[in-house]
Formats: sequence, structure tokens, C-alpha cells
Amino acid sequence: MSAAIAPSGFGTSVRPRAAEVPASPVPTATRLRLTRRGRIVFTALGALPLVIWAVVTILGSGGAAADIGAQFGARTFDYVTVHQGDSLWAIAESIAPQGDPRVVIDEIMRLNGLDEATLEPGQRLALPVVP
Repeated sequence: MSAAIAPSGFGTSVRPRAAEVPASPVPTATRLRLTRRGRIVFTALGALPLVIWAVVTILGSGGAAADIGAQFGARTFDYVTVHQGDSLWAIAESIAPQGDPRVVIDEIMRLNGLDEATLEPGQRLALPVVP
């Protein structure tokens, strides 16, 4: 027995499935988008080496600064309290009788942060160590 199939016109049209649709030959490019949190993370990661370098440099210099003081020795100063009628000239001559008083006065003013050579009674002055 043989059978024949005749189209009736009432049939459904056959559509290809989605898997059967050929892929487009050109891939679509996606653009990387960073969120606010992503930008913060990348900025922090970029700044991390700089922060580590600064911390190591600052903390590492403490030993060097202490060595400088040991190299030159700690300076101790003699102090004098100014009395009524004292002047920088008289103080300079008393601590360095053979030296030039102008040089000693300049050193006293520099040590004590004085702008003028005027003294007040009761003022305490650091005196330079004169060899």
C-alpha cells in the first residue's frame, strides 16, 4: 500500500529554531563600565604603592635622625639669667674674654631667637659653648 501526502493549505509554516539561526560573523564589542565602587577600588590600588613608600620612608628615617645626633654629640648649653643693667656685650665678654664680642653676641641672639639686642631683667638666655 502506498500513501501520498497532499498539502491542504491549512498547515503551519515551519520556522527555524533559534539555535538554527546562524550567528552573526562580527562579534559585538562590549564596553567596560566601572561603578563608583569600582573606581574607588582601582584608585586605592593605584595609590597603595605610593602610600607604602611614604610610610616606609618616614618611619625609616627615624633611625638616621637619631644617628645624626649621636654623630655630633648632644649639645648642652649654659644658661644665664639677665639682671638689671646687664647687656649682651657684657655677657659676651664674660663667656669669651679673648674672642670678638660681636660674634658671640650674634650667636647668643641666634640661639635665643632675639630680634633686638635689648634684654629684660629676669630673662633667661642660652649661651653658646665657646672653645
